[in-house]
Amino acid sequence: MYEPDTAAILPGDVLNSASTDDEVSPSDSFDNNEEVHARTSSSLRPPFSCPLPVSVEPVLFLSMFSLALQAPLSTQYLWGRISEDLGYNGSKRSECSNSSVLPDPLLKEVETLTAHWNMYISLGGFSLGLLVVPLLGSWSDLAGRRPVLIIPNLGMALQAVVYLVVMYLKLPVAYFLLGRLLSGLSGDFNGILAGCFAYVADTSDRQSRTFRVAVLEACLGLSGMLASIIGGQWRRAQGYINPFWLVLATNLASALYAYLFVRESVLPDPSAKLLTTRHHKAIWHLFSTGGSTNEAGGGFHRCKLWMYMLCFFLVVTVHSGCRELFVLYELSSPLCWGPALIGYGSAALHLAYLSSLLGLKIMQCCLEDSWVAIVGLASNIIGLVVFSVADTTQLMFTGYGLCFLFMASTPVIRSKLSKLVGLSEQGALFACVACVETLCYLVGSSLFNSLYPATLHFMKGFPFLFAAIILFIPAGMIGTLQCLDQRRKHRGFTAS
Repeated sequence: MYEPDTAAILPGDVLNSASTDDEVSPSDSFDNNEEVHARTSSSLRPPFSCPLPVSVEPVLFLSMFSLALQAPLSTQYLWGRISEDLGYNGSKRSECSNSSVLPDPLLKEVETLTAHWNMYISLGGFSLGLLVVPLLGSWSDLAGRRPVLIIPNLGMALQAVVYLVVMYLKLPVAYFLLGRLLSGLSGDFNGILAGCFAYVADTSDRQSRTFRVAVLEACLGLSGMLASIIGGQWRRAQGYINPFWLVLATNLASALYAYLFVRESVLPDPSAKLLTTRHHKAIWHLFSTGGSTNEAGGGFHRCKLWMYMLCFFLVVTVHSGCRELFVLYELSSPLCWGPALIGYGSAALHLAYLSSLLGLKIMQCCLEDSWVAIVGLASNIIGLVVFSVADTTQLMFTGYGLCFLFMASTPVIRSKLSKLVGLSEQGALFACVACVETLCYLVGSSLFNSLYPATLHFMKGFPFLFAAIILFIPAGMIGTLQCLDQRRKHRGFTAS
């Protein structure tokens, strides 16, 4: 087990982040930190120190900005290229149109091919990510976090280069898949997610960890909102190529920031190898035994790990699935929103990341983290119920307003998972969480995009109602686990 660099972590945080108990021996903490200080060299420090009170937040912000800017642009480029290849030069028709003209059969073919290529590209990156991200995450527990922050950003930059070459030379769109595979081989955005959340787990104590994780998730929302606004306007003004140069520059800037300013939080082992089955075995050991901290918890400890992971899967699947339906729901009747209203709705959804961060900080003053998560889920459920019956613009924005705490649950679940494993297992854990998150996007997209057309004949907003019902499951599980924990603590207190 390798201890973190004392330059990045305050005294006493080492055992706090590794232990599942709230009490740590002060003497043990000081002894461990003295040992770490003796083994730490100046080579672990970055070339420069950042004057701002941030660590990996800019890395995640820039990487997410790049991803959120790239994703819609690449889909629109695929649409344009496929339309050009098939000779289709029409525009998409809306349900709100009064035109009685029969739809162009080429339109359906363009939509189908675009959807298929999007699926091929996503599956290509996801399949490689399932193999590479667990390797990188577990390897970072030994080799350090900084490489996992730098390598995936360089891979995403390489993907942007391939996309730019395709656009300049008008190569077949199949080369987009090549760029996605190259990014997947480097860990892709999921590798950055795993590295950033593991870094925060290394450098925070048990009391502040949930809020630190929430700050990272707020970075995701804020950067996504800015990228959505900038990307749409820029594409309309100058086309696809110039925005993709910003994608490339942003990924390189993120990698450069990680190299120059991020302090290492794990003492690297020079002998640590990346390409070895040891890393996958470490992940299997983590979930089959409950990790290195599962000494007194037994089966209950391992059960909590699996149950919180299931809660995370359900919540993120609902979030990702519903997010894909919002635009489709708003474009069609009876709402018939235009680009401006759709932009405002997207902004309102992303602003909920910031309101959730503020709400979480306030609620932590009087509530346990588990109850904070349940309040966040309740906000999400109420908002989804309103979405399911929204037939006016006012009602739709009322739903967005009621979801102002909907992102308060995921940082709590990430923090709960982090506190269940040891310090030397944070990278492996968050690598698994990142892979599960990608799986959530695929499952959510497939499930809700299939459910929406299947239920149009009896209730257009049924997928949102279905999503609200699903969220009762993680709410019940989190509340049950919290009650069991309180009961166990009470029994331990009375026994002593």
